[in-house]
Amino acid sequence: MIAKRTARLTTLVALPAALALAGAMPAAAHTGSHSGSHQAAAENGSYQVDLEQLNGSGASGTAMLTLKGRDLNVKIEATGLVPGQPHAQHIHGSTDGHDFHCPDASADKNSDGVVSTAEGLPSYGDINISLTTKGDTTKKSGLDVTRMPVADKDGKVSYERVITVSQKVADHIKDLHVVQHGIDTNGNKKYDFNKGKSELDPKLPQEATAPASCGMLAGAAVGSMPVGGVETGSGGTQGVEAPGMLAGGAAAVLGAGALGALAVRRRRAADSLR
Repeated sequence: MIAKRTARLTTLVALPAALALAGAMPAAAHTGSHSGSHQAAAENGSYQVDLEQLNGSGASGTAMLTLKGRDLNVKIEATGLVPGQPHAQHIHGSTDGHDFHCPDASADKNSDGVVSTAEGLPSYGDINISLTTKGDTTKKSGLDVTRMPVADKDGKVSYERVITVSQKVADHIKDLHVVQHGIDTNGNKKYDFNKGKSELDPKLPQEATAPASCGMLAGAAVGSMPVGGVETGSGGTQGVEAPGMLAGGAAAVLGAGALGALAVRRRRAADSLR
């Protein structure tokens, strides 16, 4: 549910790299290292990401990432998402050699039946790119719902955007992966507090921020050696932005009555990009 028009979530998280290292969700250990000197030229091309459900969401889809130099064309077709609701989506992972991947049910450390955002981050890493429909694409826009795609009445999302990425992202594109957020655990087709409060802000329901699907680039595998080798550390939730930073945006998810208007605005914004 979205509140009145001006509400927005301006920050998802600002977790330092140390938060999301493999210690909290151990990745396979490796020996040796890969040279990144050839990577920029080698990574130009198209890569398929098969999005698979997390948290029993029923969501699935395909993302196609086409890299030409530093221009990344992202196309996503997804189904099974919460109808009429905004779905934050990002490219997660490391450009510094950390081995991240999609989480499984074992990431649910408090055994509440939901892998929350904070529980999933040690597996899939911090945000590299926010897949907004226009404007800023940094992690600061991670939950700016006014610029995230809204699922249609059938729970489908179609998204396409060309984003100019950093050279590090271009060089390490195979180390990254796509995550979509927003689940409906009790089948009432909206975000509510059925699974309690989000750890990002107690004003937000867990359903609004929990991951719904995740996919790795075809050819990448759990435990694969990222360019630059694997670094290890310990994970946790330290580094999540203070709840006050998100307070203004909480109303954007919890308020009633403006969802239809937002959906129309989002569709118009998406049409303007085509």
